[in-house]
Amino acid sequence: MIIGRQQRESALNDKEEIRNLLIEIRDNQRAALGQQKEHLEIAKEQMDRSRGQVQESIELQRQAMDKVRKVSRLAIPGIVICIVLITYLVIRYF
Repeated sequence: MIIGRQQRESALNDKEEIRNLLIEIRDNQRAALGQQKEHLEIAKEQMDRSRGQVQESIELQRQAMDKVRKVSRLAIPGIVICIVLITYLVIRYF
């Protein structure tokens, strides 16, 4: 009877220990899920920020291309005129 009683007490202690371990595992999983949620929110914020920066970059590139087109419209004809005038001067005086 003493052995049976010790086995029952040991089994009860084991059950209690298992229960406590399961509770600890559950609590750790909840904490891990909470951290995952935080990381997901941070990642979403970074993605939103990146999207904004990409949009701003695209707009700046468009503005730069517009300026290049405007300058090209003036510069290319000016360069051609200068070349024609230099050629004229070279032919006339040499």
